[in-house]
Amino acid sequence: MKTDLKTNIKAVIARAYVRVVAANREPSWWLTETLLPVLSTAAYVYVYKALKAPEEYTGFVILGGTMSAYWVMVLWSMAAQFYWEKEMGNLDLYMIAPISRMSILLGMASGGVLLTTTRAFAIFLAGSLIFKVSFSIISFPKLLAVFILTLVGLYGLGMLFSSLFLLYGREAWHGVTLLQEPVHLLSGFFFPVRSLGFGVALGASLIPLTLGLDAMRQLAFKTGAKSGFINVNLEIIALVILCILFLVLSKYAWDFMERLGKKEGRLSLRWQ
Repeated sequence: MKTDLKTNIKAVIARAYVRVVAANREPSWWLTETLLPVLSTAAYVYVYKALKAPEEYTGFVILGGTMSAYWVMVLWSMAAQFYWEKEMGNLDLYMIAPISRMSILLGMASGGVLLTTTRAFAIFLAGSLIFKVSFSIISFPKLLAVFILTLVGLYGLGMLFSSLFLLYGREAWHGVTLLQEPVHLLSGFFFPVRSLGFGVALGASLIPLTLGLDAMRQLAFKTGAKSGFINVNLEIIALVILCILFLVLSKYAWDFMERLGKKEGRLSLRWQ
């Protein structure tokens, strides 16, 4: 069934609206989604302070704690989302709606970015003020470009996971739980990723957060380049490639899983 661009844009806006408005109807979530990440981040800050590490490591931790909010949102509000939609009976409506399924994914991603950015900014502001982090931005345009590319690549990865997890019932939940902590390590949330060694860091670069965090640290701190993995310009190019790769793969993965699910009758049933 062919659909026009206007209809798909409306679908994107409608799906994003749910994320932004509904999630802000419960004020208590603000407390749990900002205070708890600040507390976990503070633990690493005090470890570095106890070890008398360079001051910029405090900034590294604050920046990593801020970006961790996006990774958690991608896992729980993107990767496993279609499993929950199937459980609630909404997936049937998505299948018969005269829209592209990619518009639903795009709406989920864009709404998730807007929602998470407010939380991430609160974490960043609180951490920076409490621990008195000083930034020395080398190039703001590059820093902004890296941030945007990181989010696009990250949510492209989430869109890919959402289609892959679609057919696996409760295994989606286990998959999300499995991926959470290893990525915290491989992406270098609380330390420079080069500490893992070149080979491990290179493999971890398939995760957009790895290159994004490393580049942002190099651009946001005066001595950040000394602990950087590779040159910032190379990381920007790699992020562009990852963005295109994950978006294209998510489209093909969704189409494949949709055809397979319809063939096996596993899309609209609570098949375990």
